Amino acid sequence: MDIISQLQEQVNTIAALAFNSFGTLQRDAPPVQLSPNYPEPVAKSTEDVINVAEHPKIMSAALVKAAKQFDLLVSALPLSEGGEEAQLKQIAELQAENEAVGQELQKQLEAAEEELKRVRELFNQAADNCLNLKKPD
Repeated sequence: MDIISQLQEQVNTIAALAFNSFGTLQRDAPPVQLSPNYPEPVAKSTEDVINVAEHPKIMSAALVKAAKQFDLLVSALPLSEGGEEAQLKQIAELQAENEAVGQELQKQLEAAEEELKRVRELFNQAADNCLNLKKPD
């Protein structure tokens, strides 16, 4: 797998970890009274209470580990050679090469269309000759 695919996969992993972390915190957090105008929320039963204090530590450790892996992948990317000017020059050269190849392909396409036209004309002539050779019944 190339480095860009690995980076994308790592970004997806970080997003999944964050999504799961937020969901877990939302699901497992104890109820809190937001305002004195609202009644005291009903606490979960002791059987349903999960050690909420440990989850953020575990989830944050997983996120940090994934972020460090992402940083390692970024550091493994090849450095650009020659700076921006060299890259722009290389882009211009590649565009010129692309244009030349495109023109050559266009010429070949036109030649192939001409050849096809000639073959169709010869086929039609041959078909007409075959029909003309048959004796009327």
